[in-house]
Amino acid sequence: MSIPQQGGGPIERREELADYIASGEKPRDAWRIGTEHEKFGFLTDTLEPLPYEGQRSVLAMLEGLRDRFGWSELRENGHLIGLSRDGANVSLEPGGQLELSGAPLSDIHQTDAETRQHLAEVRAVAEPLGIGFMGLGAAPVWRQDQMPMMPKGRYALMTPYMQRVGTLGTQMMYRTCTVQVNLDFASESDMVQKLRIALALQPVATALFASSPFLDGQVNGMKSWRAHIWQNLDAARTGLLPFVFEDGFGYERWVDYVLDVPMYFVYRDGQYIDALGQSFRDFLNGRLPALPGEIPTLSDWADHMTTVFPEARVKKYIEMRGADAGPLSHLNALPALWVGLTYDQGALDAASDLIRGWSAEQREGLRRAAARDGLAGAYDGLRLRDLAAEVLALAEAGLAARGQLAGGADETGFLAVLRERVERGATLADDLLAKYHGEWQGDLSRIYADTAY
Repeated sequence: MSIPQQGGGPIERREELADYIASGEKPRDAWRIGTEHEKFGFLTDTLEPLPYEGQRSVLAMLEGLRDRFGWSELRENGHLIGLSRDGANVSLEPGGQLELSGAPLSDIHQTDAETRQHLAEVRAVAEPLGIGFMGLGAAPVWRQDQMPMMPKGRYALMTPYMQRVGTLGTQMMYRTCTVQVNLDFASESDMVQKLRIALALQPVATALFASSPFLDGQVNGMKSWRAHIWQNLDAARTGLLPFVFEDGFGYERWVDYVLDVPMYFVYRDGQYIDALGQSFRDFLNGRLPALPGEIPTLSDWADHMTTVFPEARVKKYIEMRGADAGPLSHLNALPALWVGLTYDQGALDAASDLIRGWSAEQREGLRRAAARDGLAGAYDGLRLRDLAAEVLALAEAGLAARGQLAGGADETGFLAVLRERVERGATLADDLLAKYHGEWQGDLSRIYADTAY
């Protein structure tokens, strides 16, 4: 979840909303890679989730990282809720999932080094406390009533709202983890091409990274329960957005979409003001019931943009949002996949050719097949395993063309884990299910050590 945005004066013209997005445009040589990943913390003796406070807790983790490794603290109403250092942030998801939002970096070698350093720092603090962290798309055993709530005003507002909209919103907030990458665009047309590819091929990423076949201590019938959750909550702010593929799509159409999404809150003076279900259009006209007579600032607009949750979204960059969290190899492979597809024009054009002609029904069918069946999924003649092989070939070519070397190796090696998965036709979810039904003999307590960082 995002932290409150800062800066920006009152919005005087509607055009400023699109201008805000356009301000993210960068020339190719300034494109960067921002990675994000979340992970579940647990007590190694009891296998219970971490509480916020206590000797062994989320707070102890944040304080240990701050004191030992030079992170600066972020507080809300006196509570330590995050850390920052050198352009990176450590933040908390609603159920205490620990998230690294990395600094904008130039290549996958650098994002790999950043992630490895972060995980090493986390282990250094966690192990003496009897704390572990695991990489999965959904908490495999914990019940909803076991999950703590982090002391953030945003989550206090969202939780009751999510209980009313859709069916699985609180599961998403408290019991899922993802890995994401944030990528730049050069122009409006470049954004459009990249976003269309991001949305159309997000089901391929969902299938490749599926790692959440368990919930409440049982097999749940999905390869990615996390993806299944996103298909069953607040339809006003989720999905594959068919309008993005219509002629004329651009910044203004994205603004229209975000304006039509009901608001969650307005952030003022360190407090979240309840604006649930209210309209940002009314806010622009000074008619927001939560703040009568007040008009929004650009930071209010930036905050509101963080409350839309499609499979890929636009802010001043594009976020790829469709993958379950997993082991270190997955945390590196996810940015490698999307950088390879979108940061080389040849790969980008080839990916556009691949998805050209797909209907909204086919895209949505693949999305649902990916959650249910992983790489074995198919819809209307499109097979996810075959598509994954094609997509990986394009991404590998794109990474090779980039020629970003470290120790004589380019970035294509980070795709190795995905190539192996496609060759076997087996996701991490498939591997975990095989262990559950085989050597674990139905004992899911073994998943904690098996998936620990």
